[in-house]
Amino acid sequence: MVASRVSLNALRAFEATARCRSFSAAADELAVTHGAVSRQVRMLEETFGVLLLQRTAQGAEPTPEGERLAAGLKRGFDEIQNSVDQLKPGPLTLACSTSIMMYWVLPRLSRFQQKNPDVLLQYHMTSGPLDFTRDKVGVAIRLSSQEMPRDVVRTDVCSEWVGPVCSPEYLRTLEIRTTADLQRARLIYSHTRERAWSEWKQCYAPEMNEPNLDEGFPHFYLLIQAARCGLGIANVPRMLVQDDLTSGTLVAPFGFVAGPNRLTIWVASHLTERSEVRRLVNWLSEELRADERQNRAQT
Repeated sequence: MVASRVSLNALRAFEATARCRSFSAAADELAVTHGAVSRQVRMLEETFGVLLLQRTAQGAEPTPEGERLAAGLKRGFDEIQNSVDQLKPGPLTLACSTSIMMYWVLPRLSRFQQKNPDVLLQYHMTSGPLDFTRDKVGVAIRLSSQEMPRDVVRTDVCSEWVGPVCSPEYLRTLEIRTTADLQRARLIYSHTRERAWSEWKQCYAPEMNEPNLDEGFPHFYLLIQAARCGLGIANVPRMLVQDDLTSGTLVAPFGFVAGPNRLTIWVASHLTERSEVRRLVNWLSEELRADERQNRAQT
């Protein structure tokens, strides 16, 4: 049979190349040379007698046969990794955006550690797509609008509360009292959420004219710093500016409203029964819901 002659290394080399669309990227991932990956893939094609990858100047594109094989191999390798993780559990990886880590998780993390000193955490910061197997993620804080990967259990937790914030000096200088006053303000935004102002308008002031945006920043943490520095008024999730509001560094002239997104917690399906996973998920859920109760009480 052909299957008995197939090299596992060749299958890994092909799957990585098809996923990365690049021999060089696959070589970096597997810690081997570009030539080694190319030879393994060529050997696999000769074994099966079919072209699996189209070589291009930009890299490598799977053929239809290659796409089917790559999809099956990824499922198989993911299952192998999941089985290994269950046998040898290491640190629990929590994934979230950098801004949520900086402004929401870290300021309250000591409370979790005090009650759970045996739980070792590590962190994966991204606001983009997550591959729980590749990134070894156990638990993630995500928005309801984000596409959920397979083999993940999702828990809907609470609304995401959003609203405009700026420095007290900026508010006084521009005399912002109503939404109409926003027309003479600099409306700044994050490239990771370019519809934030439009979404807030629909929830808070549907009759308001569509906001004209000014300057954009790559991340929420830069956007928040820009608002602190008086560069404009930013529309942000309340969870990212709680400390600034308490200290008076930022003010929220119109308060906050429940936006169109909800905050959810994703858990790798093979880890749902682990004690440390349940404890982390319960703690995150309790903290998020406590924030929502506070938000509702202030509306």
